[in-house]
Amino acid sequence: MRLAEEFKYIVRIGDTDIDGSLPAVYGLAKIKGIGYTTALAILRKLNMDPLMRLGYFSDAKIKELDEVVKDITKLGFPSWLYNRRKDYATGKDLHLIGAELVFYARQDIEREKRIRSWRGVRHALGLKVRGQRTATTGRIGMTIGVSKKK
Repeated sequence: MRLAEEFKYIVRIGDTDIDGSLPAVYGLAKIKGIGYTTALAILRKLNMDPLMRLGYFSDAKIKELDEVVKDITKLGFPSWLYNRRKDYATGKDLHLIGAELVFYARQDIEREKRIRSWRGVRHALGLKVRGQRTATTGRIGMTIGVSKKK
């Protein structure tokens, strides 16, 4: 692999500024929607060294990484690696990153509220959704101090 002529301290991949001094696998994991496993899979598929610092990658390699990160479904990974399998609207397996991931998550919660599912009702009431206990934790509002007897 050809190294860049100079070291880049900030690298932009997937609409995210990443520290160039980080190893490639950890740098890619800084992008919202891409974790360590996905980053490692992408780098291995593209035959790039996962431990090489991102700042040493050439502009062509960074451009290639950026294009792949924006749509990793082109690489032919198994569906369990994607973060949005069987999309509600299209039925396709997708992998979302950044603001798109946040938008779809918020849209899913709004749909749950609209259809009045159990999860939607819990979200609407501001309560815990995933079966946690609520007897003592999750209390909101002002705390009332205890006055000491004289």
